[in-house]
Formats: sequence, structure tokens, C-alpha cells
Amino acid sequence: MQLSGWGRYPRAECRLLRPRALDDVSALVGQTPLIARGNGRAYGDAALGAPETLAMGQFNRMLAFDEASGILTAQAGVQLAEVIDVFLPRGWFPAVTPGTKFVTIGGAIAADVHGKNHHKDGSFSTCVEWIDLAGPDGTVRRASKAENPELFAWTCGGMGLTGVILRAAIRLRRVESGWIRQRSHPAPGLRSAMALFEENHAATYSVAWIDCLAGGQSLGRSLVMTGEHAEAGELTPRESADRFVRQGKRAKAVPFDFPQIALNPLSVRAFNELYYGVGAWNRGEGLIDYDSYFYPLDALLEWNRIYGRRGFAQFQCVIPLAAAEAGVAALLRRIASSGQGSFLAVLKRMGPQESRFSFPMEGYTLALDFPVKDASAALFTELERIVIDHGGRFYLAKDAFLSPEALRAADRRTGQFTAMRAASGSAGRFVSALSERLEL
Repeated sequence: MQLSGWGRYPRAECRLLRPRALDDVSALVGQTPLIARGNGRAYGDAALGAPETLAMGQFNRMLAFDEASGILTAQAGVQLAEVIDVFLPRGWFPAVTPGTKFVTIGGAIAADVHGKNHHKDGSFSTCVEWIDLAGPDGTVRRASKAENPELFAWTCGGMGLTGVILRAAIRLRRVESGWIRQRSHPAPGLRSAMALFEENHAATYSVAWIDCLAGGQSLGRSLVMTGEHAEAGELTPRESADRFVRQGKRAKAVPFDFPQIALNPLSVRAFNELYYGVGAWNRGEGLIDYDSYFYPLDALLEWNRIYGRRGFAQFQCVIPLAAAEAGVAALLRRIASSGQGSFLAVLKRMGPQESRFSFPMEGYTLALDFPVKDASAALFTELERIVIDHGGRFYLAKDAFLSPEALRAADRRTGQFTAMRAASGSAGRFVSALSERLEL
């Protein structure tokens, strides 16, 4: 069948394997090269088998929970949305969560996803206690920071290329409500936005919507939003009546593919003007539900159809702290001059992280969506060069265009990763369209 990532680009003909039991996974691993696929929320080709794709979403059982420690044991196909549905009413929330709750636990580990609290709490791997992994010979091994630590380190952020994640134990965060105390800070330019991040470094969560088409003195104007889990005593009677936000908003779906002309420089500029204006007017502090803060796009099912039938590609990079202002400014100037800017542009501050192959490093990460057009590859190549020149790296969970040469120029760890794959036997056993494209 034809499969794609969330960006709907690229598309590939894949043979989809649907094992009925986890024991069957080990047998399949020994028979054919494959890649595991959870809920298909990687944007590009990371979960497209070349050509065999192993469906893992059906393995979605929660197995055990320790109320004292907050440690949940679950199969790899469990989605964070399911974890929240079960455990938020009991006062627990994912310790680290990306911008969608529809990612599986296996996918979150494979991409070592990060959230709005990376500057303070790190990436998803910091809350993973252990992983059960089917390796290249089909043998299931447990990996943790204490047991098989090298395998654990390479698997977190290894994009599924070290083995098939079967089960994991993850640590949840204790919370008193499902409400977030949000404070919105308008920033008229990039420097002021970064200053706000630094001034609010003690905040648990921080994120900014950034206008990627504004130029001149308004280059990088943003709405910086900090957040804290609201305590029970901070809730008004209205929020207290629905303390854990059980009366969630009904999700709506995009009913059809938008014509690509709908997202043009004029419409995006108009949206950005309106969004920034409304955000600046509504500056200050208030309580919002967790969905609105962490997962605003999840309220619009199939929002990827907004970009049309050709799909979209996301460009996400991180630039180290010392070069971040210059690097992000250079990216924004090039994007603005191209007229291909995104209205879904996000800036986040990231904290220190040393890891084998995970994306994060201390600095600023910029993420932007672009409709796939004939000119997309050329623009991405230019943006990649800017990132490399400023010492940055790229997020493989979002990538669809990167070349092996650009990856190696940006990330010296790539050679170590490929050497580990060759030595362990995983190179010939776990194969994706991404690994083939990037020669991993």
C-alpha cells in the first residue's frame, strides 16, 4: 500500500506487515529488512519501510502503573493521548510531550521527542526507565541507563534503526489539574523574543509563535508563551468544576485538500498580522486547558490537508546558543525573501543535552512548515547551508529533503551512528526510506 508521513510527502509503496502478537515481531525481524511504524506522525520518510513496514499501533496495551513513582509500563503502540485520557484524571501527565499527543510511546522514544520544557527537563529519554527491544537477530533485550546502556543511548533518537521497540516504562509527572497558567508576552523582534526566553528561563514551559515573513525592525516578531501546571487552589469555580478537563473540546476535521494557492504570501502575511495583533492585545496571564497549550493543532484533525495534495515538509533545526540570534535571523531573512513562509512557525529555547544521536542541543530550535513545491528543494538546501554555517543540526523526525552530505556536515555523530549500525548488524535489518536517503 502507499504510505507517507504526516507531511504526506514523500509517498512510497510499502508492504505493511501486521503481526498479531509481540512474539511474532521477533520472527519477522529475522526474515526481512523492515522499519517499525507507530501512528505515522513522523513528518517525512522515517517510518516508511524500504520496502517492508512493520505496523505497531495495534500493540496499545498499558501493562502496569506504580502510583508511588508514577512509572507506567506499556506496549510501544500506546499513544500519549491514551495515557492522558487514563491518567490525567488520576493526577498524572506526561513528563515530556511533543506538540501532538497522537504520537506513540515507541515513536516518542525513537525520535527522542522534546517539548516546551526541554530547557528545564530535557527530552523524552529523560523519563524513560527501560526499553524492551527486538534486535537484528530477533532477540529481545532490555535496555536502560544501567542495563545495556549503549543500546539504550543509541535507541533514544535512533529513529527506529537499532531495533523494534516492543515495550517501555516511562515516568509521568504529578499534577493537580489539567489547566495551564499561561502568560503571553508579545515581542516586537527576534532579539526581544530571545530576551524573553532568557528572562523566563525558570518557567517550566516556554514556546513562541514567530512571524517568519516579517522583515526590517519586525524581523522575528513573536508571541512568547510561558506556562505552569495550575494548582488546585489557583482554579476559579469554572475550572474547578472540570478540574482535569474531562469535558474536552470536540475535534473538527479538515474536510478536503486545500488548493495550494490558498497558502500564498498574501494570505500568510494577512494571517500573521492578525495573529500577532490579537496575541499582543491578549497579553498577560490566564488559565487555559492543557490541550490548548500543548496541542493546539490536535483540535483540527487532518490539518495536514491544509497544504494541499502535494503535502508539506517541515524544516526544523537547532542552532547553538552562541550563534542562535545570528543564525535564526539569517534563516528568517532568507525565508521572508523567498515568499514561501509558514504561518505555523515555532521557536523554542533548548537546554543542554549530550546524547548519541538525539536532535537537541543547547540553543534555539526553529520549526516551519512549507507546502511542497517545485522550488522547495532549492530553498531547503539554502536553509541547510545557513544552519551548517552556524553550527546547527537537523531534526530527522521532521526531515524530508536533507542530503547525506548535509547531515554529515552538520552532525559529526553520524559516522559513529553508522559504524554502530554496521557492527551490531542493524544496518542490514532495520531499513527505512530515511536511512537509505541519508546513507545511514
